[in-house]
Amino acid sequence: MELKNNVYKIDGLNVLDLCNEFGTPLYVYEGKTIERQYNKLAEAFKDVNVKIKYACKALTNISIMKYLHNLGSGLDTVSIQEARLGILAGFKPDEILYTPNCVSFEEIQMAVDLGLSINLDNISILEQFGHTYGNTVPCCIRLNPHIMAGGNQNISVGHIDSKFGISIYQIPLVKRVVDACNINVTGLHMHTGSDILDADVFLRGAELLYNAAANFPNLRFMDFGSGFKVAYREGDVTADIAGIGKKISKSFKAFCRDYGRNLELWFEPGKFIVSESGYLFVKTNVIKQTTSTVFAGVDSGQNHLIRPMFYDAYHHIVNVSHPKGTKRIYSVVGYICETDTLGYDRQMSEVKEGDILAIHNAGAYGFSMSSNYNSRYRPAEVLILNGKAHLIRKRESFEDLTRNQILIEI
Repeated sequence: MELKNNVYKIDGLNVLDLCNEFGTPLYVYEGKTIERQYNKLAEAFKDVNVKIKYACKALTNISIMKYLHNLGSGLDTVSIQEARLGILAGFKPDEILYTPNCVSFEEIQMAVDLGLSINLDNISILEQFGHTYGNTVPCCIRLNPHIMAGGNQNISVGHIDSKFGISIYQIPLVKRVVDACNINVTGLHMHTGSDILDADVFLRGAELLYNAAANFPNLRFMDFGSGFKVAYREGDVTADIAGIGKKISKSFKAFCRDYGRNLELWFEPGKFIVSESGYLFVKTNVIKQTTSTVFAGVDSGQNHLIRPMFYDAYHHIVNVSHPKGTKRIYSVVGYICETDTLGYDRQMSEVKEGDILAIHNAGAYGFSMSSNYNSRYRPAEVLILNGKAHLIRKRESFEDLTRNQILIEI
């Protein structure tokens, strides 16, 4: 989003016109930004056989997934429903990695029936998988490297108390299960968390995977997860993708020489690809001044963007209706009957009732974590491609709230 001649635009389109056409609250995604982020990652790892698997839990809209498939991406999914959405969006089953956690074995079997690449993260399921399929269906194994990454336990998933993955210290037991059940292990996987700035976290985990690889002679790929940090504030420090790419590529090529053949290197970025592409546009319903705070109350809340409450996440907010007004301090809050502050003590151009505010970095874990709390409707979604706005999800209606409810006689 750019400010030109006192007007905010996305790919040449006036933001206020978009809000008038599609209403608010409104999610808008810029295709050019998605393409830029995807290409930046692909370029950083061009020296190895890299496969990018978009982590669609960040944003599961099928048009977004189709757009990424057209860019050359594969797909990372964590549920059978995400996988089915991916197939609907145009991904072939063998382009989809299925990495569930704490699901039933019946769901694993559904994934096998669909033809997905299976990634298993606990020994119990690994044993059942081996007893059921032997070496007829290959699988990947997710290992927990016991590395704290991202500085926040809510977004770090590779530490010792995490529910994700099989402990790296259980490799001897994994090896015995694999041998006893004749399991064909073709991949090793790790994911340590989000907001990673440098290559060291990946390299520490990579060394553990490299050592574990000696136990699995049929490997075809290694998946290093993702978690590259993006900017949330002006001047924010971000991951040096080019530098990370050089260090990891050098390390991976050395491993492949020792292993005896070239493997594929997989990454599964979600936030890195779509976060900066997205904006949540909201309308100011009320300006409310108390003894200590001036609130800008908007027509949205934690039901549409829960990250500020769930992760204490920062999202930059600007007044797009009056970009050059006098700067004043507001706490931007929602219309939900809970504490749902979207931004504390934000300095922005003076806000009046009816003004449109833009919440940045809303592309990842925005709509995908939204809800109907307080029986509010979820917003519409729009994708901007080549200067044209495409409606990719209709705004919900009252019929959507009642569709699956059954009113009984009492």
